Amino acid sequence: MNQNFNYISNLLQYKRQETSLVTLGSLRMGFGEPILVQSMTDTDTNDTESTVNQIIRIIDAGADLVRVTVQGVREAENLKNIRSELDRRGYTQPLCADIHFNPSAADIAIRNVCKVRINPGNFYDKRAVFVKLNYTDEDYRLELKKIEERFVPFIRACKERGVALRIGANQGSLSDRIMSRYGDTPAGIVESVMEFLRICKAEDYLNVVVSIKSSNTRLMVYTVRLMNYRMLQEDMNFPFHIGVTEAGEGEDGRIKSAVGSGALFADGIGDTVRVSLTEDPADEIPFAKKLVAVFNDRESHAPITAPLVAQTNPFEYERRSNRPVNDIGGKNPVVVIANLNNYRLEEIMTISSGTEPDYFYDGKQILDRSGKEYPILSLEDYLYNDLYTSQMRFVRVNKTEYDRFKGKNPETIEKLKRERKMVLIMESSNLNSFAEMRAFFMELDAHICKIPVILHRSYKKSSYEDLLLAACTDLGGLFIDGYGDGILLSNEGNIGYNELKNLSFGILQASRMRVTKTEFISCPGCGRTLFDLRETVAEIKRNFSHLKNLKIGVMGCVVNGPGEMGDVDYGYVGAGKGTINLYKGQKLIQRHVSAERAVEELKKLIKESGEWKEPRKKD
Repeated sequence: MNQNFNYISNLLQYKRQETSLVTLGSLRMGFGEPILVQSMTDTDTNDTESTVNQIIRIIDAGADLVRVTVQGVREAENLKNIRSELDRRGYTQPLCADIHFNPSAADIAIRNVCKVRINPGNFYDKRAVFVKLNYTDEDYRLELKKIEERFVPFIRACKERGVALRIGANQGSLSDRIMSRYGDTPAGIVESVMEFLRICKAEDYLNVVVSIKSSNTRLMVYTVRLMNYRMLQEDMNFPFHIGVTEAGEGEDGRIKSAVGSGALFADGIGDTVRVSLTEDPADEIPFAKKLVAVFNDRESHAPITAPLVAQTNPFEYERRSNRPVNDIGGKNPVVVIANLNNYRLEEIMTISSGTEPDYFYDGKQILDRSGKEYPILSLEDYLYNDLYTSQMRFVRVNKTEYDRFKGKNPETIEKLKRERKMVLIMESSNLNSFAEMRAFFMELDAHICKIPVILHRSYKKSSYEDLLLAACTDLGGLFIDGYGDGILLSNEGNIGYNELKNLSFGILQASRMRVTKTEFISCPGCGRTLFDLRETVAEIKRNFSHLKNLKIGVMGCVVNGPGEMGDVDYGYVGAGKGTINLYKGQKLIQRHVSAERAVEELKKLIKESGEWKEPRKKD
């Protein structure tokens, strides 16, 4: 029986999901069209020249469409001037208006853009104050009726003008009404979108794009999968806009985006993408285009088979159950095995920086930090010539080899099931290594084989960014699903030991499998941001990067910031011109702190909470 939860048609064959066609002026989305890349302005939308200039930079970088912040009626009305000036300069690419809390602004915006984004958590419902409301079923139906009364005239106007609609929910931006019934959960996020989609379907308005975002890659992936499942149940196939919101900046932001969005792209989900970085919006585009390109030829991969009855729950995290071998597997942290890259262990200790790995790989064997050696065997040697049965050893294998070997030696799986001192190094050379490794785990779990597994991918990349994209998209989704007890990256090229090792830790952190450094969750900024977000993020990193077990959110404004910080420990949120609100978790602690004092006040808050540690002095 096929128990793949039906959130996609096939877990083992890469294929872009078939979605309905959405038109954005002359641009087409979904329905087999190429994946579109987009970004969002962070200028004052009332400043026509600055906004137009930034839109042009984003388009020149390769964007297919650009989203513009629309805080209110004035900004909505100025879209006419922005559109006119872009047309005058020969830039006809479509614009999307980003609306929160202001349906009146949406009514005006549709006169001058090809697409409008609304948030179902605040289009009709009031701003959440995170209080529990008690609704009877009849009360709840009345609230839905009120949404319909406000929403139907709007989508009829969109339909008349040929304007597309993006219904985009973010973690933390749910209404009190939804949270009172469903909680701030994937089910609640999905239902908030489904309420609006059902109205669109009833009105035969299908020029609709769906998005669900979170800074938590695991939550984002599970919720989009659940959204897809629920849409299929109700005979809907709207295209998806995907992305990890508040990913941050620099390498960390790119790893997080590649892990989260890559896990969805690997399943064929996604028709347009944004990589949300706390950088100049135009800088998002080259990386987003390279992320999309990773999947361009994946449909031609070699066939993959597996017993689908053993597939893990795709909507809820549970780490794969296995029997630990020494400190690998079980409930132990996922280990990092660093490739020595032709160095000796003694030499590595003099050039290593950052968090130290748990084990090392010298091309022939595994070593621990003390230099103790552990053999790596082939599957054949393990079965017939194993001289190391009394000690921990590793067996290197890929699924194609395993299937062939098991066919000739059916006793293989029984020996693996009885094993207590062996760790599997799982490899893949399949163009769709994500699905092949997933299939290998299904095979092991179908036979209740509890061996710990190290995920090993070997590449030939000369560019670090290319390596980052390949490793994140191959392995990130597996870790998000709770597969894998260790990571080992190899590369033939000029990429150094520290880069490989730190990328391994970065993938584990981005997939929420192991935290080894402070996590900074920062939004990309938009026209609502009234302070220098990028400089502020840099300052906060300088002051708090040594607090390795904390998550710190830096948000440009209070529109969605407090909610979208998700599970942060502390938050720094723009409250107005020159003022900041400080949070502990979701609780507002200080309101309207002067921006000049805000970093010191945040430090004081962390100290008062007993979580401050003095940074180590450099030698």
